[in-house]
Amino acid sequence: MPGSVFPDLLSGKRRGRVLSDQGREVIPGIIEAKDLKKTFGSTIAVDGIAFSVQVGEVFGFLGPNGAGKTTTMKMIACVSPKNSGTLTVLGMDPDTAPAAIKARLGIVPQETNLDPDFTCFGNLYTYARYFDIPEKAAAEKAEELLRFVQLEEKRDVAIEKLSGGMKRRLILARALVNNPDILILDEPTIGLDPQARHLIWEKLRALQASGNTIVLTTHYLDEAARLCDRLVIMDNGRILVEGTPADLVREHAGHEIVEVENSTAVVSCLQELHVDYEVAGDMIQVATESSRDIARILLDRCSPGKVITRPATLEDVFLKLTGRKLRE
Repeated sequence: MPGSVFPDLLSGKRRGRVLSDQGREVIPGIIEAKDLKKTFGSTIAVDGIAFSVQVGEVFGFLGPNGAGKTTTMKMIACVSPKNSGTLTVLGMDPDTAPAAIKARLGIVPQETNLDPDFTCFGNLYTYARYFDIPEKAAAEKAEELLRFVQLEEKRDVAIEKLSGGMKRRLILARALVNNPDILILDEPTIGLDPQARHLIWEKLRALQASGNTIVLTTHYLDEAARLCDRLVIMDNGRILVEGTPADLVREHAGHEIVEVENSTAVVSCLQELHVDYEVAGDMIQVATESSRDIARILLDRCSPGKVITRPATLEDVFLKLTGRKLRE
């Protein structure tokens, strides 16, 4: 069962009560970080961040390339040691108990690293044996996971014969062979078509419902909004904001967005009306609580060629906080 290594948290039974300065009980997270820092030579990849992941939630790390999110995930996964600060995973220190932590993690890497010498079943069975799962139990687990990710018909098919979506599902299945307490996913649906993405989302929600804690990175902002209970947006090694997707959108982007063509006449008109706006390429965006009212004013006073109204999204928050400049 998930959570066997960390029973006090997962069962709701704790050995002692930890109180805040205000006297409220503080529930420790399954992952806790404080002043966490990672450098590579003179480059600061993670710059003194703090976060807490609670048991059973989906927690996301978002940010442009080079923001520090993947480095943070590697420290959690005991792949890259921290330089300073504190980090605990499942109540243990990755510096002193990496093997014990890794035994309770499931990893879905960004790259496809399945063994081409084995079939779908063979990949799962062999990986299960790495965890010293007995042969019979390993075979049963492999069959169970093939059914879970809907690949039972591909049981004996070589890896090279699978589509990209099938490979991603098999990698997810492989991450589950050891009944992990924490799933760490780096771009879990990268390159997949909409049908495959939705199937992965369905499986991740089922895993969360069964008690798994999920930590993920993704460049798909709609994916983060759908899956994450809470998330952080990082840039330059630091956490810019943290919260639920809905709260972040409401706080940083408003409820609705009005988009209008970027022209000198429209800009002058908005300035005369003292309306705050943001330039987004060939469009201008106005965050508002009432898109209908703003759109009517724009149409009446500014004579734009086109006006679009839509709900504010997590992508609006992301671009507002990290900018629109392309990161390589």
